[in-house]
Amino acid sequence: MSVTLHTTHGDLKVEIFCETVPRTAENFLALCACGAYNNTPFHRFMPGFMIQGGDISLSKAATSSEHPILPFDDIPKGGTSVYHPSALNQEIHTPALRHNSRGVLSMASRPVKDRTLPGMQGATGSTVNGSQFFITFGSAPHLDGESTVFGKVLNLTAQDENGDVLGRLEKAHAKVDKKGRVIQPKEGEEIDGEWEALELNSVTIHANPFAK
Repeated sequence: MSVTLHTTHGDLKVEIFCETVPRTAENFLALCACGAYNNTPFHRFMPGFMIQGGDISLSKAATSSEHPILPFDDIPKGGTSVYHPSALNQEIHTPALRHNSRGVLSMASRPVKDRTLPGMQGATGSTVNGSQFFITFGSAPHLDGESTVFGKVLNLTAQDENGDVLGRLEKAHAKVDKKGRVIQPKEGEEIDGEWEALELNSVTIHANPFAK
């Protein structure tokens, strides 16, 4: 099945590997369905390598008391999975799913420092997943066996539906620090062709197999 990521630079159509990595796919689709990813920034940007987003703690809806987006009150810094406070363990299948091309969708893992903390309970490895994900701009074999691949971008050429949106994102005029962290312009600061926002505006799900 597929989803469309509506970004500041166009629509990315993405295939999700529901059968191969079911818990990872279910987490991503559930976060999409409840609007957790709406209006969240791409907060790391490294042309030639990857673009990373999905920190739902930065969503404007995350602190809404009237319309909670997740079944728990507090979203920890950096975001979390829908299984919180339990861990979303890695579903790494090597070499079946690899970071071997442009447009690979993969989870941004974080280290397990204390298995008693929320989001870490039940962790079976040294790292777990939360809500953050990244999309590769090229092959990244050093990440094989480290991060869970769970999808791929379908429109990667100018001839595809919506065109090469990933190419537009890679060429974005974004400001980043030495660690690749994006400095987002505030309202009124954005300058076309000089300083642009990098954001995931919303997500459209096409036939969610996990919907109940």
